[in-house]
Amino acid sequence: MGKTKNPRRVAENEAMAKTRMLRTSPQKLNLVAAMIRGKKVDKALNDLTFSKKRIAGDVKKCLQSAIANAENNHNLDVDELIVAEAYVGKNLTMKRGRPRARGRYGKIIKPFSELTILVRQNEEQA
Repeated sequence: MGKTKNPRRVAENEAMAKTRMLRTSPQKLNLVAAMIRGKKVDKALNDLTFSKKRIAGDVKKCLQSAIANAENNHNLDVDELIVAEAYVGKNLTMKRGRPRARGRYGKIIKPFSELTILVRQNEEQA
């Protein structure tokens, strides 16, 4: 008897990777995600490798994971992949504080983000 197979969350020519708990604000992460949207994966990896942003290394790991998912789990051709979507979401926020002058409290918030990358096989060559 067994369970029925789960339906795919993405289309047949797509693969996805998600990274949670990235220690940066969503606004800063979105700047790096915007840098790779719509590009071919080899160009996007190259841009992330030479980016000066600290979080670019984590974005590169997520993109490499999406490429590996496409190749190994969905049998897609790596040379034809493009970054179809790269979007950012908010995660938890650590609240810290620091004593300030005249008995006040300086609020320090340390935000976390999550990143989802969707790669799609480009089928215009066929």
